[in-house]
Amino acid sequence: MSHATDFPAPGHDHSHCIAAALDRAENHCREQKARLTAQRRRVLEIVWSSHAPIGAYAILEQLADEGAKPAPMTVYRALDFLRTQGLVHKVAGLNAFVGCSHPGAMHDGQFLICRECGAVAEINDPTLDRAVKGCVATVGFQLTQGRIELEGICTHCLSHHE
Repeated sequence: MSHATDFPAPGHDHSHCIAAALDRAENHCREQKARLTAQRRRVLEIVWSSHAPIGAYAILEQLADEGAKPAPMTVYRALDFLRTQGLVHKVAGLNAFVGCSHPGAMHDGQFLICRECGAVAEINDPTLDRAVKGCVATVGFQLTQGRIELEGICTHCLSHHE
């Protein structure tokens, strides 16, 4: 079992998260012979700019604030590429994207979503994947995606309630 990525402590230095994610993405794309263009790299960097998911139009707004004026389809294509490469996940319940903490290994992922601060932690638990697939198979259901999104309150927000 892989543990959840930690929920970031308030005020943590997020620049390390971004740099590590970009390094992993560049290495992955080089190994896969996939083109990580400047636009795709910038979209990935924006997705990783926070542990909270970000929507496509918020990405578009940030690019516009930087002086770029890409069409919405350009951002969606970049996000599709990043999803196909396993570098980002779509958090369907929020209609937003979050960086993948386990790139290169194709998986649907399980996500813990804090209702207080909006941060998301990813779990990559093969045992849970097998259990879900086994459960749905017993009723003759063919699973096409097994993403699980769980909402609650992270440890940092809980400590503020005590």
